[in-house]
Amino acid sequence: MLEPAAPTVRAVRGAILAGGAARRHGGQPKGLLEVGGRRILDRVAAALTTATGEPALLVANDPEAARWRADLQTIPDVRPGAGSLGGIYTAVSAAREPVLCVAWDMPFLSADLLRALVTGAAEFDVFLPESVGRRGVEPLCAVYDPRCIPAIERQLASGDLRAISFHADARVGTLSLDDVRALGDPEVLFFNVNSPDDLVRAEEIWSREGHR
Repeated sequence: MLEPAAPTVRAVRGAILAGGAARRHGGQPKGLLEVGGRRILDRVAAALTTATGEPALLVANDPEAARWRADLQTIPDVRPGAGSLGGIYTAVSAAREPVLCVAWDMPFLSADLLRALVTGAAEFDVFLPESVGRRGVEPLCAVYDPRCIPAIERQLASGDLRAISFHADARVGTLSLDDVRALGDPEVLFFNVNSPDDLVRAEEIWSREGHR
C-alpha cells in the first residue's frame, strides 16, 4: 500500500516588520522592550529562525535599526507611509522565496505555530492563521508568496492600505482556528504589545504561563 505523499514544504524566508518602530513607551521602539527579561525583537527573531532555518529580514525605517540586531539584514520600506501593507510588500519584494512576515510586537509567537504556517503555505499566495481577533485572521503572522506582488501593488496604488485588502485577488489559505488552538491559546500567541498597559499584561502572561 502506498503511503500518502508528504506535503511539499518550500524554502521560506522570515521577515520581521518593525515599520516606523511605533514609539509609544517613553521614546523606546516597542520591539526593543523586554518581556521576561528578553527583548520582544529577540523572541520573534528566535522563533522565526527556528521555523525557517535562517536569520530573518528586518523591515524597519528607524535610522538606528541596523544596530538592533547585527545578524539581521535590515531594509527600509520601499513605500514609506504605506503601513503594514507597505511592510509586507517590502519584505516580499526583497526575497526570491515566499516570506513569513511577522509583526515585531508579538512576544509569544511560537516556532511550532510558524512551522505550521510554512508547512501549509505551499499551494497558496497567502497563508495565514485564523484568530479570535476582529479580522478573524492574522495578516501580520502569515506567509506571502511573490506571486501576490501585483495584487498588493494594485491596492497600494489605490490607497487601500488594509493588510488584507488584496486577498480577493490572491489564492488565500488559512490555518484553522482549531489547528491554532492545538498549538496554544490564540489570545496569547497573537498578543501584541502596543501600549504600556499591554506590556504589563505581557509580563503577567509570561509569569503565569512560563513562556520562553
